Amino acid sequence: MLVNAQGRFLSQRSHPLLARITTAITATHLTLQIDDAPPLVLPLEPRGEVTAVQVWNDPCDGFDQGEAATAWASQAVGEPARVVRMPAHPSRMASAKYAGPSPVPVSFADGFPVLVCNRASLEALNLRMPAPVGMERFRPNLVLGGLPAFAEDRIEAVHIGGVTLNLVKPCTRCVITSMDQRSGAPSTNPLPVLKEFRMDRELHGVTFGENAVPAAGVGQFIELGAECEVEYED
Repeated sequence: MLVNAQGRFLSQRSHPLLARITTAITATHLTLQIDDAPPLVLPLEPRGEVTAVQVWNDPCDGFDQGEAATAWASQAVGEPARVVRMPAHPSRMASAKYAGPSPVPVSFADGFPVLVCNRASLEALNLRMPAPVGMERFRPNLVLGGLPAFAEDRIEAVHIGGVTLNLVKPCTRCVITSMDQRSGAPSTNPLPVLKEFRMDRELHGVTFGENAVPAAGVGQFIELGAECEVEYED
């Protein structure tokens, strides 16, 4: 995560050019790249000086990734910024109101560990759009195929091998969905169209996709193209 001088998280809401940062992950390192600048290579091992950071209203600890990372991040966003990573055992937890009574650790994501979207839902949305948008606008961790549009609204759990994810809360969407995820520039905005048929008055926003928490399989891997089984609500 990138944070400002006060330790508060930075996102595309306030810094849209963050969209231009690309990532590559190996077994040992994370590489960050933006435009033609030299890449920043960081070890995946959770280490560094502990520093206080904040995600929304949640204070938590982060491992500062050092002065070279600070210089790179500051250049990338055009203001003083630092790079921090989450400790191996985060103290930040997902909302028990949705995730359930058992504590669910969450890293520096908005509020939940995993975001699940449905390819058919995007296709249904694009039929209403003046110009189509890509799935990257919604930044999911997991994209499901072979389901009817918006079937995710009724799915209770997804089983992929030994991994089970419980779908616990519709994801309300923000202005980032209107940003081109390659350039960071404003582009076709899906929010007005989503508002016509995806407004959730209880959550005070338009929804697309589902937030999920792991129920089984922590430490296992999900592979691209893996078969999955969905479990619908009663």
